[in-house]
Amino acid sequence: MLKFVKIGQQNPPKREVADRKDDFNEIYNEFIQEKAGEQASRCSQCGVPFCQVHCPLSNNIPDWLKLTAEGRLKEAYELAQSTNNMPEVCGRICPQDRLCEGNCVIEQSGHGTVTIGSVEKYITDTAWKEGWVKPIKVKNEKKQSVGIIGAGPAGLAAAEQLRKLGYQITIYDRYDRAGGLLIYGIPNFKLEKYVVERRTEILEKSGIKIIQNFEVGKDASLEQLREKHDAILIATGVYKAREIDLPGKDLANIFPAMEFLTASNKKGLGDKVKLFDNGTLNAEGKNVVVIGGGDTAMDCVRTSIRQNAKSVKCLYRRDKENMPGSAREVKNAEEEGVEFVWLSSPKEFIGKNKVESLVVDKINLGEPDETGRRKPEIKANSEFNIQADLVIKSLGFDPENLPKLFNSNDLQVTKWGTLKVDFDTMESNLKGVFAAGDIVRGASLVVWAIRDGRDVAESIRTFLENKEFKSTKVA
Repeated sequence: MLKFVKIGQQNPPKREVADRKDDFNEIYNEFIQEKAGEQASRCSQCGVPFCQVHCPLSNNIPDWLKLTAEGRLKEAYELAQSTNNMPEVCGRICPQDRLCEGNCVIEQSGHGTVTIGSVEKYITDTAWKEGWVKPIKVKNEKKQSVGIIGAGPAGLAAAEQLRKLGYQITIYDRYDRAGGLLIYGIPNFKLEKYVVERRTEILEKSGIKIIQNFEVGKDASLEQLREKHDAILIATGVYKAREIDLPGKDLANIFPAMEFLTASNKKGLGDKVKLFDNGTLNAEGKNVVVIGGGDTAMDCVRTSIRQNAKSVKCLYRRDKENMPGSAREVKNAEEEGVEFVWLSSPKEFIGKNKVESLVVDKINLGEPDETGRRKPEIKANSEFNIQADLVIKSLGFDPENLPKLFNSNDLQVTKWGTLKVDFDTMESNLKGVFAAGDIVRGASLVVWAIRDGRDVAESIRTFLENKEFKSTKVA
């Protein structure tokens, strides 16, 4: 260990830009064992591991880096998966530059961070290849059952944790594949779909039942599910796209980000997608404008490039330094030919029946607001036009109206529309109904959804044990 002075930082090599623009495969080549071990050996094994402190899952990063450097990969995997239900996913899509790697001690000292995410991906991909990832062997089957609404990362993580304890688990999901945003929201060049599918398959082999194309409120009410199960977890995520209230917003060819990404991902999975096939949700040959600056916006611009768009522009109202998305993703997008129009904000959509251009204002950054970020202020008489055949709105997500959707008017929500829960137990106002992930905290990172899923599983366990104890006492 401690080789960071002699050995420089090195990520797995990226595929050449010309090659990666032509397909949806992941852009990084695999680490070979020698390089993975070499990069892991750069860890300083510091007394206070800030990488671990800044990981939402508190992953024991220094220890599995040490095991990797020593060639003890099976032990490294076992340690990594002990705190993370999807290490192979987090290694690919976590914004490590903002979390573990960004807070690495040797990064702060100027030696370049340990490439934690790439090593994590290498460890877990090796584990799958070697057959070390096994279905759960339940030692003590319990009769109590838990119904989980939503097969995204929070729901899947909770399902795995509860199944390990022996509970009977049924996941209800409204889509035709499990995985939530991991399947339909994140493009293949960041997360190839087999990575998610093999994880959900092993959960099913562990005895977890996943019911697809099931809509709570239509196929069964929340109350009916409560009668069927001993506890319920709501982990639906947030899917309602935020709107932009500007003149011309109802013109054709203006779409929310998720519609565009879902069409592309379904096509990649081999589905027939009418709006893609007829060219509506296909960027090929079009001047594409994406509005927004988060990771979803980066997914949209980079997908458009791969669909052979004529041009791709990203409008963001702040500058590059204040962008909410991953700096690494911005760099990848720039390499692939995306043009960023910083300090710009759309004012009006122009067109007869469908959008033809945007009127855009230039922006100055003013004084900091209550969050500490400088406020965008429109620059007087600064408007200009940008040609557009396809506009994609990537402005974030809000919760759907779950009380209405679930036919459960008693279910309480916050002023933001997220589910109201007890902060300690994650239980809603309805007894035995819990909630976790984005539907509680708002749109956030996959790693936080996994953390919430693990935490709520512990609360559900306590609830079910108390329930069983009371029923035994009465008997």
